[in-house]
Amino acid sequence: MERERRRLQYLEAMGIQVWVPRSSPPQSGKLETPARGEAESFPSLQHENRHTETGRAPPLSSYSREPPAPAILHSADANVTLTPPTAGLDWNELEMCVRNCTTCALHRTRTQTVFGVGNRSASWMVIGEAPGEQEDLKGEPFVGRAGQLLNEMLRAIGLSRAEVYIANVLKCRPPRNRDPTEEEADACEAFLKRQVALISPRIILATGRIAAQNLLRTATAIGKLRGNVYRYQDIPLVVTYHPAYLLRSPGEKRKAWEDLRLAERTFRA
Repeated sequence: MERERRRLQYLEAMGIQVWVPRSSPPQSGKLETPARGEAESFPSLQHENRHTETGRAPPLSSYSREPPAPAILHSADANVTLTPPTAGLDWNELEMCVRNCTTCALHRTRTQTVFGVGNRSASWMVIGEAPGEQEDLKGEPFVGRAGQLLNEMLRAIGLSRAEVYIANVLKCRPPRNRDPTEEEADACEAFLKRQVALISPRIILATGRIAAQNLLRTATAIGKLRGNVYRYQDIPLVVTYHPAYLLRSPGEKRKAWEDLRLAERTFRA
């Protein structure tokens, strides 16, 4: 009863008037990957420099992110101070909270929220920046050409899109695909942290500068973040370039391959 009472307080604080759990969990299903001819290929990653970097992954960096204290929600009616309403929520409840979130101004311009997709028991989790135009329309992260290239990157290390879980730091698209603000990232942080806790992956791949800097709470350039193993919620995290950047700078694919191999070695260590 106490847990239910607190849950109702959480929902009230978020402006959700009625809470009706779904009768059954959503079926994630298998996601189809694009045909070879349709994807922006990543074949060079499968063949380059296989004789290099054969040693074990470097020891995990002592850099460990200690996130700041979570934002506080206030219930106007009960005058109760509440922590973010994510601890203890299951997948259905968490997705409902994301769908109804109005914490920051992005809810006014979104078409829909982009919660995440993939295997909810995955060993690998991919975290990107924020939904773009196509993601906002479809409600799924990493679609379009960048999503197809991500599929190729995963296939290069023997993984399919359906085997991993993919999410973003932000659950709503920033207008005109601008960089997220610090306030917007903070507003979504509790949702992402709960997703990570529910999945409990063995490795996290942070794609792109915005994702890496927000997860690690640093302003360090992505070029300097690459090549190391960090921890997020005590889970090993490896930084690589965003697929959209690789489409614009295909010469950097070799570096992305090195990042993927580092993540793979860390996963197997």
